[in-house]
Amino acid sequence: MASVLSATGLALVSVLASGVAAEANDIGDCILSGEVGSIKLQPVNEGVLTVETALPNPGWWNGDTPEQITTGFEYCLAANVAHRAGLKEIRLVIASFPAMIANVNPGKDMAMATISITAERQKVMQFTAPYFNSDIGILVKKGTAVDAAAMKTFRVGVLQGSTGAKYVADEVKPAELREYPENPAILAALMAGQIDAAVNDTAILLGLASKSNGALEVVGQYSTGETYGSILPKDSPNKEAIDQAIEDMRKDGTLDKMASTYLSDIWGADPTKVPYLKP
Repeated sequence: MASVLSATGLALVSVLASGVAAEANDIGDCILSGEVGSIKLQPVNEGVLTVETALPNPGWWNGDTPEQITTGFEYCLAANVAHRAGLKEIRLVIASFPAMIANVNPGKDMAMATISITAERQKVMQFTAPYFNSDIGILVKKGTAVDAAAMKTFRVGVLQGSTGAKYVADEVKPAELREYPENPAILAALMAGQIDAAVNDTAILLGLASKSNGALEVVGQYSTGETYGSILPKDSPNKEAIDQAIEDMRKDGTLDKMASTYLSDIWGADPTKVPYLKP
């Protein structure tokens, strides 16, 4: 299964169903539920669900390359949407987070990368129904003392274009704010001592901390009431159907089951136990 680079510089990879069970599609190693054909989609590429994301994002997309990914909360959410639409294949489109937020790629059905739904973003792009709640966390080297006062003296790294970047600039107001295009660049800066803390969604940071061999820890978070949703292309005909699939997964327990299966073990921590700070 080869990776293909498109003219826009986005990596395209088709993730084909490994087989077809008697009554369901098998996509990756996902937990699938619901009735095949219960929703109707008009995919941009016939017969497949094309999904844009940014890597790495452990727990949400388990693998560092598209070829490695067979599980993860958002991957399997997409798999369930495809399954319920009677599609047997997911095509992954890899982009940077800023490019995803710019929503410049019309060749997708959905874009998911733990993207927060905000009123500002809703003015210029269309989101699905929310599928996850998340606040904003603080990641530091293990042993770093952190409180509200210390954060104002810190050099803080954030993801360019993220809600965390805006929140830190407007509310926390640290001594220095540095923006990075990708999470690996933030981690490299933190490990090199170029920043004192990284701020991003608590759910994302717990996943990154769990893969640091104990070098990093999430020591606090800010309450923002954020929810994640999928960005849809402009004038997508699929919003109602995808929203229905998400709401059905909420009602039948699929979202909760995916969270406990794909997120809890990777995080190695309960996000509700991370203490809250005031900015």
